[in-house]
Amino acid sequence: MEDLTGRRTVVVTGASSGIGLAAAVDLSRRGDRVVLVGRDPARLQSAGDRVRETCGERPELFRADFAVLDDVRRLAERLRESYDRIDVLANNAGAIVLQPATTVDGFELSMQANHLAPFLLSNLLADRIGRMVVTASGAHRSGALDPDDLNAALRRYRPMQAYGTSKQANILFTAEAARRWPDVPAYSFHPGVVRTRFGNESRLVALGMRLLPFRSPEKGAETLVWLANQDPSRLVDGGYYHDRRPRRPLAKAADPRLAARLWTASAKALGIEG
Repeated sequence: MEDLTGRRTVVVTGASSGIGLAAAVDLSRRGDRVVLVGRDPARLQSAGDRVRETCGERPELFRADFAVLDDVRRLAERLRESYDRIDVLANNAGAIVLQPATTVDGFELSMQANHLAPFLLSNLLADRIGRMVVTASGAHRSGALDPDDLNAALRRYRPMQAYGTSKQANILFTAEAARRWPDVPAYSFHPGVVRTRFGNESRLVALGMRLLPFRSPEKGAETLVWLANQDPSRLVDGGYYHDRRPRRPLAKAADPRLAARLWTASAKALGIEG
C-alpha cells in the first residue's frame, strides 16, 4: 500500500461501529485526523474513545441522522465551519431496512439513508472534498433502480431489493460524480459480507450473523482505507472495487445514461442544483 496519509482530515460517516469505526481506527493509526459522524450519541462517544486509545487524540464527533435531511444539511454546515478542506470524505453510513418505512422527508428509508443523504452531503461539501470513497455492495445485483420513482420499493417492499437498489445508486452516483467533478477522485467498493449491526432487530438476521462466516469489520474496511491512501494515478476514477482490485459491476450499475438520470432526479428531489 502506498501511504499518502499525513495530517489529512478524513470524515467518516457511519463511524459509530462496523466498517466505519474500523476504518477510522486504521486511518488514525496512520496519522490522519479522523472526524466521526454517527447517529447514536452513546455509540459515537464510544467510537471516539476507541480512536483516542489508538492515536492518543480524541477525534471530532458530529451527530447526524441520515433519515432526516435537515440533519444532513446541518452536518454539512458544521463541517464547512470546522474545516477548510476535507481531504477524504468516506460516505460509509447505511442501513438495511427490514420493513417498509417512509422518512419525515417523504422518501423510502433505505434510499434516503444509503443514497440521497450522502448525495446531499457530498454536493454540499463538493468544493471542500479532495477525494471521495463510497461504501457500496455486491448486493447491487438485486437492485431495480428507477430514477423517475425513487420510492418504487414502497409499493411491494422487499428488504434486500430495496437495499440493493440503494447500493446500485451508490455505484452510479460515484461514477457520475467522477465525471462531473474531475478534480475530486471518487471510488466505490464492495466490502464483502461483514459482521456488523445490520439487521440486529431481526432474530433471523442476527442468528445468521453469528453462524455464517462473515468478514470482520477490519477486513471489510481494508479496501476503504486502501482507496483513501492510493495515488489516484493508480486507480480508476469512478471505479468500483472489491478486495483492492477494480471490478466490473453489473450493467445496471455501470450505465452512464442511468447514472446521469439518477443524478438529475436526486438533485431535483432534494431541491439542489444538479
